Amino acid sequence: MNKIDLYSLGLSERYTQEATMYGENLYIGRVSVQYKDMYKVITENGEIFAEVSGKLGYSLISLTDYPAVGDWVLVDRIIDNNGNAIIHHVLRRKSFIERKVAGNRSDGQVIAANVDTVFICMSLNSDFNIRRLERYISMVYDSMANPVIVLTKADLCDNIDDKILEIQEVAIAMDILVTSSMANEGYLDIIKYIDKGKTVAFIGSSGVGKSTLINKIMGEEVLKTNGIRNDDKGKHTTTHRQLLLIPNGGAIVDTPGMKEIGIISGDLEKSFSDIDDLARQCKFSDCQHKNEPKCAVRQAIEDGIIDAGRLESYRKFQKEIKYNDLRAKQKEREKISKMFGSMGQMKQAIRYAKEKNERR
Repeated sequence: MNKIDLYSLGLSERYTQEATMYGENLYIGRVSVQYKDMYKVITENGEIFAEVSGKLGYSLISLTDYPAVGDWVLVDRIIDNNGNAIIHHVLRRKSFIERKVAGNRSDGQVIAANVDTVFICMSLNSDFNIRRLERYISMVYDSMANPVIVLTKADLCDNIDDKILEIQEVAIAMDILVTSSMANEGYLDIIKYIDKGKTVAFIGSSGVGKSTLINKIMGEEVLKTNGIRNDDKGKHTTTHRQLLLIPNGGAIVDTPGMKEIGIISGDLEKSFSDIDDLARQCKFSDCQHKNEPKCAVRQAIEDGIIDAGRLESYRKFQKEIKYNDLRAKQKEREKISKMFGSMGQMKQAIRYAKEKNERR
């Protein structure tokens, strides 16, 4: 059996040293696929099925604490012939992409962990949407990974230069790559970001061509792809997140297309650095950029330097992040109250018993 080089997959001394802290007879592996209550984990002996231990599951507070694709974990075996392996620990993440779960819930969901570069894919057809791109950029900056814009289906666009100029206004100082599967162009530029020990992830809407790009990088059709529908939109192919080993070293995380891009938290200082820079020039430090005098942001909009829609996105992000932060703090207070409330009752019972004994 050929051993898998986990260091080529992204393992580092940081993870191996952390693993020794637990002092247990456990093996290190990386989560490659996440199902509802089951995982696939890549170990030096190959890929195995695994599930979270009862003790670990009991100690996890939120959905984001559970293992996610890209996580380094400690399992009790590297062969699952006699049953599923058990995940006992999740090692500390160096980065993770998080989004809000769909619907009205405020819970977070980890899309991928321990990623170095995130390719934000957007096609140059009817999928093109600057406001959606802003959300992706904010999400990736907050993850601590490096964002790169990948424009797909260039053969369907007659004004690529205009689109790039529009993107540059929101993707400040970011690399922008243009690709076309029909012309077999651009994907070689993506390979420059991939190296042994590095992990990249592809995110974007359904049908933008993520799977096609990944197949080209892998050198074979490892992911199913479909063509364009009659409405000029790609067909959704990926159904779950998965991590793939690149033949020449490194790893790719493929993700399903996102219908909603709910923001849990975001790095607005980076993703909206143009507005932040202008805000420092406002007369008032707490300027809301509405009707205040000598507002540099409003002046920039009037002068055509920034788009009014960008300011509205900025305000919306601030509101979402503030709301989610308040919800998170409320949940934390409820948890602490529940924990210490029980402890308080226990202490009161002990004190009562002690006083009763003393009276005797």
